[in-house]
This record gives sequence, C-alpha cells and structure tokens, in this order.
Amino acid sequence: MAPFDRILCGLPSLDTLLDNIRLGDNVVWQVSDMEEYLFFVRPYCEQALADGRNLIYMHFTGHPYLLEKDPRIKVCEFDPQAGFETFTVSVRQRITEEGKDAFYVFDCLSDLQVAWATDLMMGNFFQVTCPYLFELDTVAYFPVLRGRHSYDAIARIRETTQLFLDVSHDGRSLYINPLKVWNRYTPTMFLPHLYNPVTQTFAPLRDGLAVSRFYTLAERNAVLAANQDLDSWERFVSLAKLEYEQLGQFTDQTRDQFIRTMMSRDPHIGRLLAQYFTPEDYFLVQSRMLGTGSIGGKACGMLLARKIVERTEPEAAARMEPHDSFYLGSDAYYTYIVSNRFWHLRIRQKTREGYFTQAKPMQEAFLCGRFPEAIRKQFMHMLDYFGQCPIIVRSSSLQEDGFGNAFAGKYESVFCLNSGTLENRMEELENAVRTVYASTMDVSALEYRRQRGLEEQDEQMAVLIQRVSGTMYSGFLMPSAAGVGYSYSAYRWNATMDPSAGMLRLVMGLGTRAVDRTEGDYPRIVSLDQPDRSTLQSSADKHRFSQNYVDLMDYERRGLSTRPVSQIIDQMPPWYRKLVLEHDTDAERMLRERGERRMVLFASCAGLAKTPAFTSCMQRVLKALQTAYNNPVDIEFTVNAGEDGDFVFNLLQCRPLQTGQRHGSVTVPEVPDDRKLLHVLGGSMGGARELPADALVWVDPIAYYHFPYKSKPDIARVVGAINRFYQANYPDKNLLLFVPGRIGTSSPELGVPVSFADIHNFKAIFEVSEHTAGYMPELSFGSHMFQDLVEADIFYTAVFENEKTPCFNRSYFQSGENLLAALLPNLEKYADIVRVLEPQDRPTLYSDAMNTQTLLALD
Repeated sequence: MAPFDRILCGLPSLDTLLDNIRLGDNVVWQVSDMEEYLFFVRPYCEQALADGRNLIYMHFTGHPYLLEKDPRIKVCEFDPQAGFETFTVSVRQRITEEGKDAFYVFDCLSDLQVAWATDLMMGNFFQVTCPYLFELDTVAYFPVLRGRHSYDAIARIRETTQLFLDVSHDGRSLYINPLKVWNRYTPTMFLPHLYNPVTQTFAPLRDGLAVSRFYTLAERNAVLAANQDLDSWERFVSLAKLEYEQLGQFTDQTRDQFIRTMMSRDPHIGRLLAQYFTPEDYFLVQSRMLGTGSIGGKACGMLLARKIVERTEPEAAARMEPHDSFYLGSDAYYTYIVSNRFWHLRIRQKTREGYFTQAKPMQEAFLCGRFPEAIRKQFMHMLDYFGQCPIIVRSSSLQEDGFGNAFAGKYESVFCLNSGTLENRMEELENAVRTVYASTMDVSALEYRRQRGLEEQDEQMAVLIQRVSGTMYSGFLMPSAAGVGYSYSAYRWNATMDPSAGMLRLVMGLGTRAVDRTEGDYPRIVSLDQPDRSTLQSSADKHRFSQNYVDLMDYERRGLSTRPVSQIIDQMPPWYRKLVLEHDTDAERMLRERGERRMVLFASCAGLAKTPAFTSCMQRVLKALQTAYNNPVDIEFTVNAGEDGDFVFNLLQCRPLQTGQRHGSVTVPEVPDDRKLLHVLGGSMGGARELPADALVWVDPIAYYHFPYKSKPDIARVVGAINRFYQANYPDKNLLLFVPGRIGTSSPELGVPVSFADIHNFKAIFEVSEHTAGYMPELSFGSHMFQDLVEADIFYTAVFENEKTPCFNRSYFQSGENLLAALLPNLEKYADIVRVLEPQDRPTLYSDAMNTQTLLALD
C-alpha cells in the first residue's frame, strides 16, 4: 500500500473524527488506566484481522497480556530489564523483520519508566522507535498513563508521534481529546469529543454544560497529575527523602532502588553499598548528579572505597581529603545520541558487520553533537560551584571498574583548566564530555568488550567530574605526588618480597605518568613491605631510569602540560625537594673530580617512599579495601604534603584487581645448555606456566632501531596484523612475542607502540633490552598496559642484559625460516624487522613463580 493511505480503525465514528488513521501513523493514547486503551485497541485489532493485516503484539515480559491469545496475532516478547539499548535494539530488529505495512499494538510505555526508573529513557525509546515505524509505513498503537511522567517526557513523545490522543472517563462518560493529529484538519477535530454508547459515535462538545462537565474532569486529572515538572526519578527521591526526614523510614526496597538505578547493577558492589552506605549518602550522591541514570562504575568505586576507609580506618580517613565530585548520569549518554539523531549509526555499529567499521563514524558523531539545554544548564551550575579551579572529566561507564572488567585505560579522561569566561569554560567542558563519549568507540575498548563477551550488553557512559587536587605554583598547579596502589603485587623483583604486602607506583605531579608508559619516564615502584628498596642499585641507574617529566595544570599553556623536572626545580621549596628528588651522587662525584661543584637531581619520590607514616597509611587503606571487597584491589590517589612533614591523600578510584588465573605450581626442568633459548631470573609476571610455543614473533631490536622514526608505528600495525591472522585462522596456536624495550609505549623510540588490540591473542610477551640501541624493558606493573596483560592472562618477562638473564640465544630468533611473507604477503617489506617462526622442534615456556625463574627451551 502507499504511504499515508487511509486505514479503518474499527470505530467508524473515530475514523470520521480523525479523518482516518494513515499508514505511517504512530498513535499514542494518554489514558488513566489500561481499560481506556483497550476500548480502542480491541476494535482496531478486529478490523486489522478482518482486513488481512500483519498484526503484531509487542509484549513487555513481566506484565499481564493485554490481548487475548489469537493464532492470527503474532506475539513478540521483550524484556526491558535487559537495559535500554538491548531492549531498543531487539524491538528494532523485530520491526525490521516484519517489514512494511505491519500493524502493531504495544504494551504501556509507562512500564518502561518502571523498568528504567526515569522518564528520560522512556522518551528516548519512543523517539528512536516511532520514526522507524513511520519509515516502514506501519500503524502502531502505544498507551501512556496520565500523571506518571514529567511534562518534558510527554512533550518529547507528543513532538515525535503523529497522533497524540487524550482519553478520560468519569465512570459514566468517555471522552477523547485529540491533542495532536499530524497533517490533517477539520473545524471540530481538536475539540473534546464525548462517546455515545448507544449510537457508538463520538460527538464534539458544543454546549456549555457538556464543556463544563468535561473540564471538571480535566481539572480533577490535573490535580492527580501534580508535580509533572519533576521526572519520575526525582519524584521517587523526593518522597524517599521526605519519608526519611519526617518518619525515619528508609526501607530495604528504597535502598535497593537507589543502588540499582543510581549506583551499580553489580551484585557484589550492591552488597557492599548496602553494608557501608547510609541513607544520607544516597541523597548526597543524588544531589550532585547532572541528569539521571547511573553514576557508573568508576564513580561508584571511588565513593564506596571512601566509605569503607571512613568506617574501618578512621586514622587513615583523617588524612583523606574531602571530595566534591559531580556525576553526569548514564541516561545523558543515550539522550545525546538520540537528540543528535545518530541512533541509526548506533544500530549499525551493534551488528557483527558494523562492530568495528561503524566505530569511526560514531566517534565523529559524538564529537560534533550538541547537548540538550537541560543538561547545559546543569553544566553551568556546576561550573559556578567549581569557580575557576581545574577539573578532570573522567569516564565512568556502567561496566567500568567492576568485578572482572576493569577497562583500565580504555576510555578517556580529560583535564580542563576551567579558567576564563563562562563561555570558554563551557566549551572546554562540553568538548571534554564529547571526548569521553567518543572513547567508547575506541578500537581497544571495543576489542576488550568483545573478548569478554560484553559487546551485546549495555555500556552507557556516565561521567565523573572531579576537582584537580594540588598546590598552586607560579603558572601551574599540581599535587605533591600521585600514583596507583595495589593490595597485591603480581610482580616480584626479588624472592624476599611479599606480594600480599601491596605495591605503589609513585610519580611527582599529576598521576597520568603513573598509569601510562610515557616517553623517557620511569615511576618509583614501592613494595610496601620493603619501601626503601629499589630495583636499581647505582645512583647512575636510578637517575637514568627515573622520572624526567612532570604532568601539571599549566596556566601559561592553557591546559594539561608536560614540563621537564629540571624546569620547575627552582620553584620547589627545599622541603618539597627532599620529598620527591634524589641526588645522583655518582654524577656529583665525577663533577667534583673535575673541579665543578653542583647538584645533580632527579625525581624519584624517594623521600615520600621512605616516610613510614605515608607507606603504613597506604598499606592500611589497601588492606581495609581488600578485606571489604574480599578481593585484591587497586586504587588511584594524589598526595599533598606540607613543610611540617604532614600530608593528606585523595582517594580518586578503586576497583577489584584482576590477578590472573591460577595455573598451579611448575618446576623448571633441568635442560642442557644447548637446548635453552632463554633463561631469566625474576622479572616475570603471570604466575606458574608450562606452555608449548607454536609460533615465535621476533621484532629485531637493531633493525627496528635503524627503521625511520616516522615509520616505526608501522611495526605496531604489523604485530597487530599477525595477531589477528592467527586469531582468525589458528585460534588454538600459542603465540609468543619478543619486542625491544617497552611494549605499548607512546614513544616509538622506546619500544613498539602497539595497542592492546594488537597483542591480545599472544600468550606471552618478552621485553628485550638492547644496550647498543638504548632499549630497556620497564617493569611497569600497575600501568594500564600491564593491567591488560594480567586480565587477559598474558605472561610477561623482562629480558635484561645482566646476571638476571643467564642465557639468551638471540641467534635462534634471528635464523630459521621467516614465515611473515607467506602468511601475510602484503607485509613482506617488513620481513627484515619482524620474523615469524614456527619451529619444528617446538619450544616450551616454563615459569616457576615460587622461585621466580623462567625458561624457554627446545623439547
């Protein structure tokens, strides 16, 4: 049939009133109860069946059937509890399958508000579903209950639909009041109409008495629909707060609704929230929310950790800075997509074919959109609160920082200087949120989700907005130090270390350099049972492998900036220098021998690491959190110290720590020297292993060193291509990767700049040192890259050129048949740098975790 063709609705008088319903029409019935809706649905269904229409009932599970079962009516079941995206995509897929000219009856839209807790998401569902039905020339009936939703939600539905009809009755009379009938008009169409049950007709109200009776009923309905300026979630919170303040009531049902809707759907996290949160805590979180929905995993983890420390470690809590964070709710993420009209891209990206190919268009759409005015007003109020203090806009997705899924470094965090005019600050903030939203389509994040079977689940992005903690210097702001902490260390650099004591990864300034493998920088690794010990012995080595740059909020360069440590030393007071700097005594001695006396300083955070009050405080915090979580944890924190030696810390993040799978115990066998390919003492991470190696991928350090700098990222892409080739064609083969220097670094001169998506299929990775080219592994347990290796159960070993590596047969990897060109002919030109070996006498990787030694030997 042709679009806009008239159809019969089963009530001839209603056909006359509306000048017929047309193909393409969505008809929304605003009713007081479902019987009012059924009055119109039953004849519609009878007429559709009599006319031979394809009639589909879209039923939301968990609710009684509206229609009596009839073999001629297709029934499609959907579960709103699966989440907005899963539900909406499922509905769209079924509509696609039914095709053009189908007739639909939907369950009540208000049931979606019950499932998703907010009107906003109900409106989003209608705004993306209604136009698609219109495109397919369907006819669809939807009910919505009067007085249950905000004016804004109803306005969005009314704006989107073709017909919006208000139905009411007073026990005797039934009225219909067309509030919107798109693209048609009669002189009486928009008058209230009274139904005559005897003649089965609708007549417009003309006389004063009839009109008076109708508006008496309308006024009664308006009273019942009070507070429609509030979203349904806001009404729930207001009622819960009133009951608690006036009656002292806060039921388990109310608490669970707060947890499920606003905090977390993770049952483990939910139990901890129920244990440690008070009613006042939930109300405080809600008061600092922008929009509705969940605050996301990162924000929830931060708040929960702070409460655990407050309740269990009051002495440590006394040193913890208060926080004044805000939370952009997860509902805003989908609302942004819907209001900027690129939901169709989201649908395509959710398919198997579009999962990666549509990610780039989605990113571009995120970066070009506009925020709804309601959200922008809340942004302005938040900026008024922060004044012109720097802030950080951080990802806080629903699945982030949960048990089993850390998403470490997968999504963006953006620092905002937040200085200047309100217009400039708003632009900076909105761009930061757009960047966080766009990072949901990053290839590494998508690969991470796919590996864990999460690609079909809702991954709404909430946003955590925090004030940047620190001290103001001349032209910049930064904390004294920052870092990450682990209640359990999966990496041991000597046999006497106790992994259960915990570990810190400390840097001077902002903590970005503690979690990323950055150019030329090495943070301070602190084992909390031996905080004064280092992996390095001489001051020359300590200086060489130290922190050379500091990240800070730069008022001169208008944002996050990196400066050499040497440039800011002069601004540092003497007490602060002692806390974070160390003397290179070897260099100072050589200078004195040449008659030159000057200090040679480098950043190591040695003074802080050797402060017992600090290390013991952090160890207690980590133990308290691990005990509460019943699982190892990792945290992010900042430290601000004073001249008197006192300090405070700010707990910024906490999540369950993945420590890899347990592989039992393995004893490294006795092997003749001529069968050994590699023997390493210490420097490994990943527990006990006995792993036959099917393929070895070797990136030659010297050839990589001489390869043009601008082309070095090509080698990362070659490694990624090999990774994907074996995953697609030989998924059961065990791959081992050998690379020079640091893997995953942002600086190609220090190593191969792969992303996690390039290496996720390898079973073991070896970072190889090469002194002639300046390549050095970094034992950076705690960085985002290393956390990925732990979660993916990828074994790691650092191969140094010292007594820690008794045997390394490099010639073996540099000889033998290179299969790169045979497997990937288009990459043949890189065969001098990257070698792929599949030895006939297959080597085996052995790792003895207890005695910290690793062996790769031929069978």
